[in-house]
Amino acid sequence: MTFLLGLTGNIACGKSTVGELLQQRYGADYIDADKLVHGLYAAGTSETNAIAARFGAHLLTTEGTIDRRRLGDIVMKDTGALRELERILDPGVRAAIEARVSESKAAVVVLDAIRLIEGGLYQRCQAVWVVVCDPALQIARLRSSRNFSEEQATLRVQAQVPVEEKLRHATAVIHNNGSVEDLTREVEDAWKRTVAPRLD
Repeated sequence: MTFLLGLTGNIACGKSTVGELLQQRYGADYIDADKLVHGLYAAGTSETNAIAARFGAHLLTTEGTIDRRRLGDIVMKDTGALRELERILDPGVRAAIEARVSESKAAVVVLDAIRLIEGGLYQRCQAVWVVVCDPALQIARLRSSRNFSEEQATLRVQAQVPVEEKLRHATAVIHNNGSVEDLTREVEDAWKRTVAPRLD
């Protein structure tokens, strides 16, 4: 029986770093829902066609894929548009996640999904970890890792569902304001408390 560990938190809090630690230290199978979303933006998918029809063909690159940065600039300024985009993407993302989980042979599968709670996927999980950090750090990380302007980074942080919504469903909270060593200790502690006892 596979143990499904839900991993969530708002943008640039370090979910992928936690997922990689779980993969390296415990042999967990790591599913990054964001990467599955990127696959839906490929040329010719039903999602790409629906996005171009709803938000404009100018979002298509010369290869026919969606320009994610330009799309992000649109939906992060308009909550209604963001919800419409989520409705377009959710069925395909859910199907891709279910396929990956069913294919896995690992004892523990980690599902990293920013909308784990909002999309209801947390109900499939035996435990839910929420990664948190200071908003100023989120903005700094976005500017550094994705070369966003201050305005672009701030828009993306402010467009997120308040982390309190996620914390209500948390089995464990992982704080990521310090060093990698600090984060590793948090992950080890949460694993011992919420996962290891269920694997015995």
